[in-house]
Amino acid sequence: MDVHPLIRLSGLEIHRGNRLVISDLDFELAEGEMAALVGSNGCGKTTLLETCAGMHTISSGSVNWKYDSNKMVIVRDSDGRRKSLPPMGLTLQKNGISGEETVIERIKTVLKVSGCEYDEVKISELLDCWGLKHRSLDRVSQLSGGLARRLSVLSGLAPALLSRRSRVVLLDEPSEGLDKSAKLLLINWLRALIQRGHGIIVATHDIDLISSADRTLSFADNREIKISTKSQPESNFIIPTCTNNIRIRKTRSLFNWAYTMEKRNPVDTLNRLIPAILALFLSHTLVSEEDISALGVDFLSALILLPPFISVVIPPAIISRYAEENCGRWWSAIIGPNFRISSSIIGSSLLLPLPLIYISWFILSDNLSVADNSVVYWLWLPCLVMYVVAVAASSLHLLVSDLRRSGASVVSLLLLVLVWPFIELVDSLEMIILEGMSLGVSLDDPIFMMVLAGIISLLVWMVSVYLPEA
Repeated sequence: MDVHPLIRLSGLEIHRGNRLVISDLDFELAEGEMAALVGSNGCGKTTLLETCAGMHTISSGSVNWKYDSNKMVIVRDSDGRRKSLPPMGLTLQKNGISGEETVIERIKTVLKVSGCEYDEVKISELLDCWGLKHRSLDRVSQLSGGLARRLSVLSGLAPALLSRRSRVVLLDEPSEGLDKSAKLLLINWLRALIQRGHGIIVATHDIDLISSADRTLSFADNREIKISTKSQPESNFIIPTCTNNIRIRKTRSLFNWAYTMEKRNPVDTLNRLIPAILALFLSHTLVSEEDISALGVDFLSALILLPPFISVVIPPAIISRYAEENCGRWWSAIIGPNFRISSSIIGSSLLLPLPLIYISWFILSDNLSVADNSVVYWLWLPCLVMYVVAVAASSLHLLVSDLRRSGASVVSLLLLVLVWPFIELVDSLEMIILEGMSLGVSLDDPIFMMVLAGIISLLVWMVSVYLPEA
């Protein structure tokens, strides 16, 4: 039976900042093989493992993965190309799980993004093997450190365990936090998965894990990597049976995960709604009809649009959820190059602008004696553009959260650019109030102003999403 490579690293060179971590590395992980990355702290084990998952930029060389078509495809290279990985198992040094997830939700999410068929019986079997069945409905934040680590390790193993096709499993210090029985179970599962033809890379200091590997990559202080081979006996350990491979739902799973987290704890909605409502009440209390007459309709238009604008430019709660236990880095590795695009939509305020703009109008238009009642029928148009502003603001906040502090302080100034589309929307609403809605496309028509605001926001979004990683 032919053995195919699952991962191929060619001429790999990686820098972390100005420091060269990996130099001119060629390596292949074959089906039915376990490779252990061994070395002192800071030698580059985690960097190499995460690079295999497409999580780091490459100074030179390429990372190739075998897809289900049996073709080796470049998933990341020094030219900036990046492709979404085939289904894999991934356990990071931190668990990569949000504390708001329940145990059973986590396993279901992992299997959905991996294209593994499952039912409640199979989920129960997996959790029972790792002593988590009785905590299946508990949130991860309620688990002890050891149980949370068990869940993280199971999440990394499950995509290979249930797959009939050969999969890659990447584990970073999986035995950390596990007790003796859990570590023995981990080793038995790893050897059994190898027996099924899966490929595994483990970064570890654990002697028992190292001794169970087929190959060991030892990192020396001079950046030299020595590769040694050791024959291993066949495993007779019984693990749960495979299921069928089904359609992979990565991006959809991310949206469902974000919706579930927000529904369970609506911190994002509240963080946006409270400042917007406060701004509306202050405007209504402090601004009189005489002030509007003196300052003009453009001032009223700004006050009407201010609450929805505030709601869209506030940093999204998804950033703090991503930061928890490297949850965002796990999702980034799973989703691939579309992660930032998806996150910019998920993190934007798409619920609040429409009701806020109508509430603002009905409350503040009392100060406008010449208010045209037909204006209410066109308020959805500037609100539609406000959604584009929301996505642009979300993408900027996500970009800032990804950058180093020196870069973040500069990029965060781009948020000021979003004042420009706000001003254009204010001018368009003023024109609608004073002259009614016009469908013309001249420079003084509301439609042109709103289109311009949308284009500006779209350009900000594109810069934020496609800006090369720092």
